[in-house]
Amino acid sequence: MNQNNYKKIASELSVQEKQVEVTVRLLEEGGTIPFISRYRKELTGSLDEVQVAAIRDRFQQLTDLDKRREAILKSMTELNVLTPDLEQQINTAETMLALEDIYLPYKPKRKTRASVARERGLLALADKIFEQVNIDIELEAAKYIDEEKGVGTAADALAGARDILAEHMAENADLRAKMRDLFLNQGVFHSKLIKGKEDAGQKYKDYFDWSEPVKSAPSHRVLALRRGEKEIILTLDIEVSEDAAISILEDMFIKGKNPSSSQVALAAADAFKRLIKPSMETEVRLLTKKNADTEAIRVFADNARQLLLAAPAGQKRIMAIDPGFRTGCKLVCLDEQGKLLENTNIYPHNGNESSKEAAKTVKYLAEKYKIEAIAIGNGTAGRETEAFVRAIGLHDTIIVMVNESGASIYSASEVAREEFPDKDITVRGAVSIGRRLMDPLAELVKIDPKSIGVGQYQHDVDQTHLQTSLDDTVISCVNSIGVELNTASKQILSYVSGLGPQLAQNIVEYRNKNGAFKRRSELKQVPRLGEKAFEQAAGFLRIRNSEHPLDGSAVHPERYSLVEKMASDLGCGLDDLMKQDQLRKQISLQNYVSETVGLPTLNDILNELAKPGLDPREKFETFSFSEGVNAITDLHVGMTLPGIITNITAFGAFVDIGVHQDGLVHVSQLSNRFVKDPNEVVKVSQKVQVKVTEIDVARKRIALTMKTDEAGPVKPKQKKPEKMEKRPIQKLREEPETDIAIKLAALKSKFS
Repeated sequence: MNQNNYKKIASELSVQEKQVEVTVRLLEEGGTIPFISRYRKELTGSLDEVQVAAIRDRFQQLTDLDKRREAILKSMTELNVLTPDLEQQINTAETMLALEDIYLPYKPKRKTRASVARERGLLALADKIFEQVNIDIELEAAKYIDEEKGVGTAADALAGARDILAEHMAENADLRAKMRDLFLNQGVFHSKLIKGKEDAGQKYKDYFDWSEPVKSAPSHRVLALRRGEKEIILTLDIEVSEDAAISILEDMFIKGKNPSSSQVALAAADAFKRLIKPSMETEVRLLTKKNADTEAIRVFADNARQLLLAAPAGQKRIMAIDPGFRTGCKLVCLDEQGKLLENTNIYPHNGNESSKEAAKTVKYLAEKYKIEAIAIGNGTAGRETEAFVRAIGLHDTIIVMVNESGASIYSASEVAREEFPDKDITVRGAVSIGRRLMDPLAELVKIDPKSIGVGQYQHDVDQTHLQTSLDDTVISCVNSIGVELNTASKQILSYVSGLGPQLAQNIVEYRNKNGAFKRRSELKQVPRLGEKAFEQAAGFLRIRNSEHPLDGSAVHPERYSLVEKMASDLGCGLDDLMKQDQLRKQISLQNYVSETVGLPTLNDILNELAKPGLDPREKFETFSFSEGVNAITDLHVGMTLPGIITNITAFGAFVDIGVHQDGLVHVSQLSNRFVKDPNEVVKVSQKVQVKVTEIDVARKRIALTMKTDEAGPVKPKQKKPEKMEKRPIQKLREEPETDIAIKLAALKSKFS
């Protein structure tokens, strides 16, 4: 890699060049972000996940830039047009757009009006006019009349010369930079309804005649406008002042006031209308789409992270119910490990006798399997089923409504078919609902993150970037919690640092054949799991009641001997060191500093010994909706209700208040203070108090407020999981083609 790129990344991220170089090397050697940030702090200078990910992405961007630079240099050399000045410009270009602007005049292209004019021998006339000396234009143009070449009159010659000049201006790199700035800073989105689409386009009613500055248009609006255009409901244009644009062209290219200058002015006007405006509109559309994608993906990743890290109820014997009216409710009973014990159907909503029979069944199964918690899906008939179960009077049994988004996706998946080949999709869906209550992360990793019910315009954004972002999020979540090796599914194992689907499958097959793992070191016996994979994965895998006490902690096996030395120096065993705080207080970490182990790692080890394998997720708390409020028709303006945040977007937060239709707390209603980003105030799965401010039954829309003078104080947020210390990250140079500043903000939010 170009050494200057290390300097560039270091400067942009406010870290040392050596940190960047080492991180890039570790990544190239197969290191993962969780492993590098957790177990290689001495090498990286304690860079956290945010910084390691930012280095990875910027490194890839600069690598792509260098590859394109080489390709352009090669092409221009072959075309014999590369001059020392051009080579210097290409080598110092810092963005992909700047590179392409330099290359544009020399880039092989299809036949254009300018190329036709050149073929007709009009280049010399164009050059003469561009000099803008005071000559007789008509007389000069007459010299180029050649009917065989298609130039029948002096006017034809002048038109061809202007075509050459227009293309020359439109391909000028400095002009394109100025025009790009004009469109981005003074451009206006303007959408209109396509005639005859009024009925089909009611959801776009707000945009039937809409204008908004390009520079301030929020991501959700950009994506909504583009979707309306894609569905052929709206037309979408980007408008700028033509006078301002022509003025830029004239300032750059008109040198005098004579007939030649007038021809240049005509060419400039043509260049803008015919070449520059369409080109800039296309560019700005792409740039704003990328920026909108980045923001939407950030929102999606934030929401997914919060949902994945929702508080687990833990290992409990659970009854799960997938509710329904006419077709009844599917009921399953699960043991503490989520194993299916029994399944049946009940019909609590099909008349008195059916209801009584259903109640007997629930009570009998609850007693038979010593059920500790009942999970009820929040879909159709969810609230009614919850009321039915509560009325049975199962004392000391937790009853919880569970978000079932994506359960149907899981139930029809290959994963579910493999797990329950002899059960129908309704049974599989009910099992998923129950397991979500036990451990949301372990269950949700079985579902495509795009299907878990959070996000904003996820089907409209760049799917490759979305998948990468969500994979990063899931990997971060899984490794921040740690995985129990002997009970983990192959789906969650596949997200463990250094593994992947194949090694995860091999681990499960080895476990099925040989029984539970007794020690972490036994992982090395798994087929195809070599030293590198073991190094990357071992610290994130836990074995409860292992033969080695540290196997249940986040202490990496490569540091076992170090911890054993600590215990030996204190004259105690590892178990004693882990259980007794007084012994740990006697450890002088400075005595164990070496060339490969520094205080950051030693402090991590000490903290882990104090709380081995501690789950950083919040403590599970029960929640109940307001009784008697089961449908949108039960609401009235002014009603204050408890709710759960189900989704967060750039424009506000959606709240489940138990009526089958989430209400919206607009960003302006989230707090008494100004809120720019809803994530500053709320998190997915957070329990809140809201007040109904507006109800539209026909459109199934509910407006809510969380302002304290409207809804009363919001319930205090639960304690957040411990966060890694963040180092300051300097905002990167804005690069329109990727908007790296927004991308970095997304990364920062994702891992926080």
